[in-house]
Amino acid sequence: MIGRKDDPAFLYFPSNYRWSMGLLICLSAAPWTGIEIDEVNRVGRALENHVGDDAAWFEEWTRMGDRIAARGRDEERKGHRLTAASCFMRATRYYQTGERFIHPRSQRSMAVYATSVKIFKDAAAIIRHPRIEPVEVPYDGTSLPALLVHPEPDAVGSKPAPCMVFFDGFDVTKELQYGYGIPDLAARGIGCLIVDGPGNGESVRFRNLPLIAETERYATAAYEYLAGRREFDPRRIGVMALSLGGYYAPRAAALEPRFACCVAWGAQWDYHAIWAKRLDELSSGKVLSLSVPPEHLQMVLGVSSPAAALKKLEAFRLDGIVQKMTCPFLLLHGAGDEQIPLSLAEKCFAAVGSKRKTFKVFEREEGGFHHCQVDNVTIAVHYMWDWIDDVLKPGA
Repeated sequence: MIGRKDDPAFLYFPSNYRWSMGLLICLSAAPWTGIEIDEVNRVGRALENHVGDDAAWFEEWTRMGDRIAARGRDEERKGHRLTAASCFMRATRYYQTGERFIHPRSQRSMAVYATSVKIFKDAAAIIRHPRIEPVEVPYDGTSLPALLVHPEPDAVGSKPAPCMVFFDGFDVTKELQYGYGIPDLAARGIGCLIVDGPGNGESVRFRNLPLIAETERYATAAYEYLAGRREFDPRRIGVMALSLGGYYAPRAAALEPRFACCVAWGAQWDYHAIWAKRLDELSSGKVLSLSVPPEHLQMVLGVSSPAAALKKLEAFRLDGIVQKMTCPFLLLHGAGDEQIPLSLAEKCFAAVGSKRKTFKVFEREEGGFHHCQVDNVTIAVHYMWDWIDDVLKPGA
């Protein structure tokens, strides 16, 4: 459990990048979902002799999820509703941490995922600070599942509040994203609509909605949903996303001019080129720093081969698009990001057309050095929420 010699991050499985990142994604939600380090460590210790065995990973995280969910149900029967909600929040993250590496998805893994969504909603029905409202965003003849996290009334007052639309990345979900500091955003008087867009979460697992290049289509749907709710100010609705969302959000803000600001939590530039290189290296036997197995690409795109995936990715390029952006823009990137090089973040930032734009690079010694600051989520959250607060406050 000692990290690589030159890396100050907490890397539980130093020989396996993906497993270390998976455990960090779970643990990093502790300030906002009550993730318990003892429970995480018990899973990690059970996996010490099975590193790289994704079936074992799934079983151990699911076992912990079952244990904590059962405790929550027991407390719920006793009338201890807040304890139950805390258990359900933790169990959701344990279940989804385990499920994310399973390819192809099995009937059991899909059932575990469905359970995780259900118990998160059960927690949301109990929690009052912040208030979490599961909603459906009308989209293309169907709808996208989302969580509307309401701003704290004391921080808003009587006027319509600002709100951020928060899209997933390549392999995260709305439930996982709630655990990335969203209660702190609500405490600032800013709402958040966390959306499982096409290719993510429930949308790809249960609704047959694969990933598409035209992120402005579902971003516009999310904007119009919020603009139609009286409690939010249509002039102060922003858009953000993380990881591959560094493609989603900038494209959306460039092509949907009603967004008041844009945050890219991690950069993208040419996703086709990224995967063309990755697939070539994988075929040569190289071990890459990926957050999920490479088969995840075909799942989210709804295709059956790497060649078909590359064909669909040809449109996932930001050049010629981000130059059209005019709203305030923030880009965050880790200097040591092993998935997306810093040079691509620099290229994207230089191309963005917004006059008001900020580029924050997190260096090794301050923390947040890795992909999307998975090694120190708090430092990224504080930076983003303060920036959004400054940009969306009245008269900004």
